[in-house]
Amino acid sequence: MMYKIMEELFMKKVIYDNYFWQNDLVRLRPWSEDDWEWIYYTGFDTSLSRLASYKVNFPPTVSGAKEYCKEVENCITKNGNTVFAIESLDGIHVGRIIFSLDNERHGTFGIGIRIATKYQGKGYGTSAMKILLQYGFMESRLNKCSSTVLEGNEATIKMHKKLGYEQEGILKQNIYTNGKYYNEICFGLTKDTYLKNIAEKEN
Repeated sequence: MMYKIMEELFMKKVIYDNYFWQNDLVRLRPWSEDDWEWIYYTGFDTSLSRLASYKVNFPPTVSGAKEYCKEVENCITKNGNTVFAIESLDGIHVGRIIFSLDNERHGTFGIGIRIATKYQGKGYGTSAMKILLQYGFMESRLNKCSSTVLEGNEATIKMHKKLGYEQEGILKQNIYTNGKYYNEICFGLTKDTYLKNIAEKEN
């Protein structure tokens, strides 16, 4: 009897038609211990690391990648951060996105995102951001999402503006990398602006 039940469960196909964690381009899933290869191999793209974390990381190691994945797998929240894998709807692992609860009392949060270079420019990052913005504003009762971007990172600046973020200021010569100081651009998106943008698109 138990075997029959298990057989029926495995025969079933997951239906995503009414699934919150996906839209018309991407699906978010829990980070897995098996995702260590994504961390390891993207670690060799120094330009990607420089734009995302503002620094050159030490050479990647298999053990380090596996240790990181073990720490954040299955939507474990660590230091306010919850890590998701970004997949295309046909199951290709294209990136990583992190929901960061900054201060629950004040209703502030952030979103960190990294798309593998070969999958950039296809809308995956913007689509994944939309899911976590909806989660933050409409499910978690948060009020503001803040972000900083390194000057010169035009693709990420464009993405933030497309999502409705407003530039709130510039921290001049705030980041040192690649032998020089760079400005750090501050963006913010409030729930009021988020809802206003959605209403305008629907009309």
